[in-house]
Amino acid sequence: MFLFRYTFEICLLVSALTLAGAGWAQTTKPAAPGHAILYGRAVSLLDQAQQQLNTGNISGAKAQAKEANSLFTLLKNEYASKLAEHELSPQEDQQLAINQKLAADAQTQADRLMETAATQDKKAQELETQGREEASKASYRQSKDGYNRAQSLYVRSAIYALRNQQMLFRFLSP
Repeated sequence: MFLFRYTFEICLLVSALTLAGAGWAQTTKPAAPGHAILYGRAVSLLDQAQQQLNTGNISGAKAQAKEANSLFTLLKNEYASKLAEHELSPQEDQQLAINQKLAADAQTQADRLMETAATQDKKAQELETQGREEASKASYRQSKDGYNRAQSLYVRSAIYALRNQQMLFRFLSP
């Protein structure tokens, strides 16, 4: 049950970030010094999340991505009207589309893995009730591995979506 709740939270995070990035544009408005600091911190957290994910620390990556998302959300609230006033360059538009596709693909793969892991988990429970302990343990291991790979993909999807936020707020960089 915990894994499904965890997965649901990740899905909501990824969906919100993916939708929030669609159609936004950059502005040339001078940034408040505090906003530049928030942006720098968000980018740093995003880089740390990527590093954590690359080393296999899924929970650390999720925590870093969640914190980066919070900072980007603050910036979005401050600059939402200004972002819509300016257009992105063709290269930026293309990169946004690529990141959105990568995020969607990672989420789709994660969803499939979650279904497979849930099936393995159910199979393990059935094997356990039949008294087939070794087969049950093997199925539980496969299920756990599937859940972990799915969680990794959910975090990867969130990172792609956050990279779009990073690009949109690049004007805040010092």
